[in-house]
Amino acid sequence: MMNMHALEKILQKASGLKEVKTGEIVNAKVDFAEINDLYLQTVYSFWEMGGKKVWDKSRLAFVFDHYAPANTIQTAEIHKKMREFAIEQELNYHFDVNTGVCHQVMAEAGLIYPGMIIVATDSHTTTHGAFGSFGTGVGATDLATIMITGELWFRVPEIIEVRIEGQIPKGVYPKDVILHVLGKLKADRAVYKAIDFTGSYIEGLDLSGRMVLCNMTVEMGAKTAYIHPSAAVLDWVKKRAVRPFEVQTTDPGYAYSESHTFEIEKLSPQIALPHSVDNVVPIEQAPDLEVNQGFIGACTGGRLEDLADAAGILKGKKLPTYVRLVVIPASSEVMQDAMKAGYIQDLMEAGATFSTPGCGPCLGAHQGVIAPDEVCITASNRNFPGRMGSTGANIFLASPAMVAASVLKGKITDPRTLL
Repeated sequence: MMNMHALEKILQKASGLKEVKTGEIVNAKVDFAEINDLYLQTVYSFWEMGGKKVWDKSRLAFVFDHYAPANTIQTAEIHKKMREFAIEQELNYHFDVNTGVCHQVMAEAGLIYPGMIIVATDSHTTTHGAFGSFGTGVGATDLATIMITGELWFRVPEIIEVRIEGQIPKGVYPKDVILHVLGKLKADRAVYKAIDFTGSYIEGLDLSGRMVLCNMTVEMGAKTAYIHPSAAVLDWVKKRAVRPFEVQTTDPGYAYSESHTFEIEKLSPQIALPHSVDNVVPIEQAPDLEVNQGFIGACTGGRLEDLADAAGILKGKKLPTYVRLVVIPASSEVMQDAMKAGYIQDLMEAGATFSTPGCGPCLGAHQGVIAPDEVCITASNRNFPGRMGSTGANIFLASPAMVAASVLKGKITDPRTLL
């Protein structure tokens, strides 16, 4: 048999084949499917395709996160119709406006585990590669197909190795690492390919950092991402997983389609300038620019570690007048843990505005959208024109620590100066 990658083994097992090879089209069973509140169309497509009952009510969930809580009458109607469908289908899992971002809450609920295929109506489903799973995003029609059959076709992707060696200096974070990689490989490098992160830095990286890296592979066009789960990740999953699972491993001698090595011992904090995720420079080359708003949250920057980094910089300090900081924890569990740790109190006393767990202004819907000519520095994952509000605004991507440092000083600031 040929040498196979862990991702290929996942597809092979789910499709019932003896082996799969790059470029092959396979029809594979999906382990879990998720639909967010942007995609009521999946329900309509389900009906239009003759759907009566979903294939497995224990393997499908709605998550209300993009518009949580409802920001318009139209959104409230979408939520209403999706709740009615969930009740009618007797779904085992439903995450309403009180829970948080899909990628965080599904993992916390034990629905994400190594060796699985998770498909959702969200491009950042690549996040779940952090657990050793095959996670990918699709549109309404494909998801409706899964709702009816429990299966979907996949093209076996080419797999790119991104090897990251060394340990980052103090004041540099996983977000800086992935921005650096994006800046070098660019936004179209991995279209319908997979990214596998390896190397000494990855081996010791915690789950939160792994999720950041995998989350942003889609900004290179990646279909999915992968990191072999560490003992710490497996311990985290075992305490929560609702199903037994099998960790897939990559065969020795597997030949990647490409391999890129990044040495990060001397890496500086990184920042993505408007209006592209791959328009990345080190902080030393960033413009000396005043900021109007900072945002810490969403599926990239709203975990407990992110709030801790921000609180460490802002505790006991005050934001300047007229500078805003919006903080939205990725889930209610994160929010409660941050409350227990005192991070929320520290951030609020510094002047931060908190909103309910969810996506918030990341997609420009509500809870902190920005006006024309405003500058927002954000720990989220995209800075396209109009992403967080006005197409005339300027969005800079950075680590939560750089966001906190920048709103504190009122201009783009190196977080290392405040540690």
